[in-house]
Amino acid sequence: MTKRLALATSADYPGLHEHDLPLVDALRATGLDPVAEVWTDPSVDWSAYDAVLLRSVWDYHLRYDEFTEWLSLVDKAGVPVFNDSGLVRWNGDKRYLVELRERGVAIVPSQVAAGACLREVVAGLDGQEIVIKPTVSAAARHTVRGIAGSEELGRALDDLPDLVYLVQPFVPEIVADGEWSLMFVDGEFTHAVVKRPADGDYRVQVMFGGVSTLTDPPADVLESARAALAAAGPAPVYARVDGVVVNGRFLLMELELIEPYLFLPEFPAAAEKLATAVAARL
Repeated sequence: MTKRLALATSADYPGLHEHDLPLVDALRATGLDPVAEVWTDPSVDWSAYDAVLLRSVWDYHLRYDEFTEWLSLVDKAGVPVFNDSGLVRWNGDKRYLVELRERGVAIVPSQVAAGACLREVVAGLDGQEIVIKPTVSAAARHTVRGIAGSEELGRALDDLPDLVYLVQPFVPEIVADGEWSLMFVDGEFTHAVVKRPADGDYRVQVMFGGVSTLTDPPADVLESARAALAAAGPAPVYARVDGVVVNGRFLLMELELIEPYLFLPEFPAAAEKLATAVAARL
């Protein structure tokens, strides 16, 4: 019997984002029956599927409690989630970076702060250029950059919602050299891109004008990315390791294990590898 695979997406992309279409074709080629399903749709019977593959659930951070409850619902139905739901929960809050640092992974220096503590942390960095981002976020939502102690950053802090935040130094190498994204399937490296922000910006996301270039990573960058991924535990089905090279050292910025853009149109062979990996686990 053909196994059915739900490709979890968001209401904004009910038919999946176009970058996942090569993956759909590759999944069908393995004999699976992939079906796009909106994760917030209460009419979906998740138990009717043999597994759920997370793809463009790009609103999960906006409804995070609801998202984790949905994961529990799928777990109770006995349906495996790729990546594993426990790993997804761990990865959903950027405080995992602190945990990885404790495991020996070099990360962009990060402090966790909330409420009044946020202003205390910022005050302790007076005069430094910093970036503040929620620990549960995506696409640079509620992310601000500025000089600690400046009136401008103070006003930006006034406008931030009451959340838990990461406070990090601004890394100018992102603007000068770009940010690396390395893709892995079942722990094996497939391809990488360098993402660069638009002129005058620091955000590399495409919605802010960022551009990406398929690039072979240097051996030390690849080895560092592998080590960061290995520190998270057993190899996930898919992963994207984001980081920046500072003074010759790769610093982890994020480990994307939930719904990363995987640059499949830029490297179609990765879609085939991912489809094969999913089929093998079923």
